[in-house]
Amino acid sequence: MRIIKSTSSIFTFSLSVLSVLFLSPVLAQQGKQTKQDATPPLTRTTSRHQTFRFAYGGSLTVIGAPAGSITIEGWQRNEIDLSAEIELHAGSAQDLDRLAAVNSFVADEDSNHIRILTTGTHDRKFLKTVAKDFPKSLIGLPWKIDYRIKVPALTDLEISAGNGPITLSGVEGAIRLNALESTANLSLTGGLVAATVQTGKINIIVPTRSWHGLGAEIRLARGDLNVELAPGFSGDINAEVLRNGEIKNGFPDLLPRESNSLAAHSFRARAGSGGATLTFTVGDGTITIKQAGFKE
Repeated sequence: MRIIKSTSSIFTFSLSVLSVLFLSPVLAQQGKQTKQDATPPLTRTTSRHQTFRFAYGGSLTVIGAPAGSITIEGWQRNEIDLSAEIELHAGSAQDLDRLAAVNSFVADEDSNHIRILTTGTHDRKFLKTVAKDFPKSLIGLPWKIDYRIKVPALTDLEISAGNGPITLSGVEGAIRLNALESTANLSLTGGLVAATVQTGKINIIVPTRSWHGLGAEIRLARGDLNVELAPGFSGDINAEVLRNGEIKNGFPDLLPRESNSLAAHSFRARAGSGGATLTFTVGDGTITIKQAGFKE
């Protein structure tokens, strides 16, 4: 399987690094979409569906819209199945037509890499290229794209998202995820994972008794990070709250890897016989670690 380029620096985190991540051109463009005082009276929703022949071990890049959900699910077919629902708002049918011409996505395809690239009014460079006379009054109108994608289980993923829920399950590979604001539900069993969300909530479920891969680093600048581990899970757990908040441990039989390494803001533990390292970092908020299926 081809692995997306990574180094040990992926597993180095600080608030300054987090700030740089969210000033990337793509996410900065997504954040430029302005909010309107009121949603325009007309709404248009259109659906698109595409499939791509795709071998196991390839990679998928998704550049999401400023708003909208992204759901990615692994399956056993050697193809990618993409469904997208595009929702536009405007004051007239003519304005909806103008928006529909630019607020969409394109698929860039080669033998082992598919790129799903959102286009729209949030990207001023794109507008200057394809619609130089586009009305400025339409640029800030609310719109979104909801993506639902099925991929081969062994696929590398690179996801850049704006504001909206993210769901990921059944995929093992090199996974990189960046989002501005999200409730992210990630069911992960292995791979090399680096996920960063600026604001919101991250729910991590590891349904297997060991991690099948090199490890994971999950980072949240502000919000709650919830981790559910399968009963009998073996692995090394690092958790840290950098500023305000605490770590709550409800997983049985977690033992400190070092002397005094189970504190309210810093956590270095081993479950079972150990294994791949899973690192969880929150700037301001709470990290909760518990056994899957346990209800408080």
